[in-house]
Amino acid sequence: MSESTNRSANLSTPTRRQLLAGVTMSLGGLALSSTTAWAGNEEEVTCPGESIHQEPIFKASRKRVYDALTDTKQFNNVTQLSAAMQSGMPPGAAPTQISREAGGAFALFGGHIVGRHIELVPNERIVQAWRVATWDPGVYSIAKFALVEQGSGTKLVFDHGGFPKGQGEHLAAGWKANYWEPLEKFLA
Repeated sequence: MSESTNRSANLSTPTRRQLLAGVTMSLGGLALSSTTAWAGNEEEVTCPGESIHQEPIFKASRKRVYDALTDTKQFNNVTQLSAAMQSGMPPGAAPTQISREAGGAFALFGGHIVGRHIELVPNERIVQAWRVATWDPGVYSIAKFALVEQGSGTKLVFDHGGFPKGQGEHLAAGWKANYWEPLEKFLA
């Protein structure tokens, strides 16, 4: 393959250097952010902000929750229960793909959500460079999932920041409708 063909083939997939630069910029933005949108277990987000904090609780072990979020087949089952799929995700959309390694890529909801795992600590923590495919090229946010034992269940302490301004309310509602509610059904 020629160098120019190689270069154009790589335009859609960020290099490790581009990904790390984006993550660094996002983390810098998180440090400067002072507003936060909070959503509890049964609460709605009442105001958009520059970051999202949610703490859903699941009646499942940390291992089951972690596996459901990082295993392609399990998360594909979760997406089938999501609001996005119920509202008419196009038939034949790209299948769920999730790498189980730090640095590995993921593509969810027919390729509408894409990114890379920054950190994977089995049954404890997932940190992702996460983006909606329609965002401007190179724009990544940081999604952090911390799994905390809560009796016989798991509290998922979730923080999401570094996303484009004005997206907080929409994203917070999306996490609830497309991740937490279907995950709860899947784990039941």
